[in-house]
Amino acid sequence: MLDLDQLLRLAVEQRASDVHVKVGVRPRLRVDGALREAPLDVVEPADTEQAVRHLLGHAAIRLDGGAEVDGVHAVQGLGRFRVSAFRQRGWIGLVLRRVVPGVPTLDALGRPPVAAELAAAPSGLVLVTGLAGSGRTSTLAAMVDHVNEHRPAHVVTIEQPIEVLHADKRSVVDQREVGTDTTGFLSALIGAAHQDPDVVVVADLPDADTVLAALEIADGGRLVLAATQAVGAADAVTRLIERFSPAQRAPVRALVARTLRGVLCQRLVPRAGGRGRVPALEVLIANGPVTEAVGDSDGATRLDPLIAAGEFWGMQTFDQGLANLYGRGLVTREDALASATYEPGLSVMIDEADRERAAQPMPAQPMPAEPMPAQPWPEGPPVSVG
Repeated sequence: MLDLDQLLRLAVEQRASDVHVKVGVRPRLRVDGALREAPLDVVEPADTEQAVRHLLGHAAIRLDGGAEVDGVHAVQGLGRFRVSAFRQRGWIGLVLRRVVPGVPTLDALGRPPVAAELAAAPSGLVLVTGLAGSGRTSTLAAMVDHVNEHRPAHVVTIEQPIEVLHADKRSVVDQREVGTDTTGFLSALIGAAHQDPDVVVVADLPDADTVLAALEIADGGRLVLAATQAVGAADAVTRLIERFSPAQRAPVRALVARTLRGVLCQRLVPRAGGRGRVPALEVLIANGPVTEAVGDSDGATRLDPLIAAGEFWGMQTFDQGLANLYGRGLVTREDALASATYEPGLSVMIDEADRERAAQPMPAQPMPAEPMPAQPWPEGPPVSVG
């Protein structure tokens, strides 16, 4: 029989990010990006039936109608877990993602200083992107906390579900959960525009109407922090515009160019010599040339070169970020190359880092201390010993 508390306790002890529960096999934990079998009994159908009722309560009934059900489960002493329940081959399956306790800071997450600068923007659109499991939720939460610490503002977040809880500091933070506090991202964004927000945070932009609502809020003088899926910063901008039909893209492209402030795109890479992963980031900042390229229907191909040449503005490509991590000894050559956008180019940068390291002079060895001179015996009669 599945002991759910034991499984979640094991997940916390192993620093797992996710827990997978499937009928017919042992539970699995995702640790440092890899799935590992937990040393527990094989899961039976009755185990998942009982677990989903315990985790989701009355909401579990929706599974009988073929729906997927999401929620959050809290365990005293262990923390909170995001729950996703579904049916597969007629049986209930579960995936639980651990929500690390506390509110993360940008520094603690290893995000560059430009992330705080983007969070401090008075208005416009900031995209936090990456693939699933890349840490977008943590980055958004840290940016909200930065606003909360430094600015007297009204922050409205739209999430599904709420993972990180924000207590009011300098800001007033209203957190709305899709499915509980609002019917959907679009309706929440439309409502937020009338709720006197300074900052609107949206955890997903699932369709063109939602994207347009977010852009219009940003164009109205508010800061919008939004999470999307993309493989790179330039890709995030392109995907945003391509949500719309060809006939709509010209005005949308102009709106994106007018409101975009920056893009943070992230990947997690295994840490060298130990457990855990470190973030590699690609950063796009909407300076003049970038804004011009975004607004040009043929300008998408110019974005990657602008990022590569934009160090002065705080920009970097993924490969430049990976080379920096390698030079600091945080990732291995093999893992950096496995995460590269353009492996041959990164290989050249890593070779250059190795040459620079080899050319650095060895630190001078300290001179051995001079022996202390022998102290003469004090004058006087000899002392007898023994």
